[in-house]
Amino acid sequence: MLSFLTKELTFQEVHRLLLGGVAPRPIALVSTISKDGINNLSPFSFFNAFGANPPIIAFSPSRRGRNASLKDTYYNLMDNGECVVQAVTYSMVEQISLASAEYPSEVDEFIKSGLTPIDSDIVKPKRVKESPFQMECKLRDMMSYGDGGASANIAICEVIKFHVAEDIIEGNYIHPDLIDLAARMSAEYYVRASGDKVFEVQKPTAQGIGFDNLPATLFKTKILTKSDLAKLANRSNIPSEEESKNFIVEFSSNKIEQNEISDEAFYRYLNHKEYNKMLKVALCKDDKATKNYFLELTIHTALDLKDSDFAWKLVHLLEY
Repeated sequence: MLSFLTKELTFQEVHRLLLGGVAPRPIALVSTISKDGINNLSPFSFFNAFGANPPIIAFSPSRRGRNASLKDTYYNLMDNGECVVQAVTYSMVEQISLASAEYPSEVDEFIKSGLTPIDSDIVKPKRVKESPFQMECKLRDMMSYGDGGASANIAICEVIKFHVAEDIIEGNYIHPDLIDLAARMSAEYYVRASGDKVFEVQKPTAQGIGFDNLPATLFKTKILTKSDLAKLANRSNIPSEEESKNFIVEFSSNKIEQNEISDEAFYRYLNHKEYNKMLKVALCKDDKATKNYFLELTIHTALDLKDSDFAWKLVHLLEY
């Protein structure tokens, strides 16, 4: 790995590393209003939520890199302590990019970007109509770290009112495919946080057994990844050898046609992720190496489809 002492880098080099490694970053589209009543709209990707009681979010209207000057968002927050923070969706990205340009203080970025200002209920800054998730906020603290180019200012804000579009909610949650968020990466890269880019990871319901309690045979496999092993280790209880044996006896009693247990059939089942049929073929193999290989692929496929119970019942069959 390459290693760098930050004191030996320019702030531009540090900035590039942060943008590439701390990613993807949610984008805060922040609307403020000047003491002269001029609307300001600017995106910030150094942004996140930090608590729910009270609801606290923070973003960084950092100093400009080229001359260390402060941004309009900073001045407006310090003047009146209010803002609205909006989520940025994929359909808004080009307009958000336009709003990020450094226009003079007297310019209204709502007008430049073509985004629609609507009145807030509590604070003076306008909301962005196009965003399906809006937070009216009060400034709690502005923390400043340095006065050089790209030095951080952290605006810590309390959310006092949410506005959420009904059509992005499914059940009790905002569904990622419905809100269709965009996030920042390095350079000019963004990522769309919906569709096949979104995946689920099962939360632990209890203390998992951990890697240290996995059978030694699992660490000899050629197919199972560390991610697969983590799924197995995330269980608080695992089938005993007797339970696995009984499962295999019952499973094997189900008939299958002879022409369905060929190697070709196995790989066809693998392509369709039919792990029950994959196991049928694996159990028919006499060669230990081939049997282990097929079993590992079957375990991997079952885990990929979140059936850790089925996968665990095959672990005791592995022989090395």
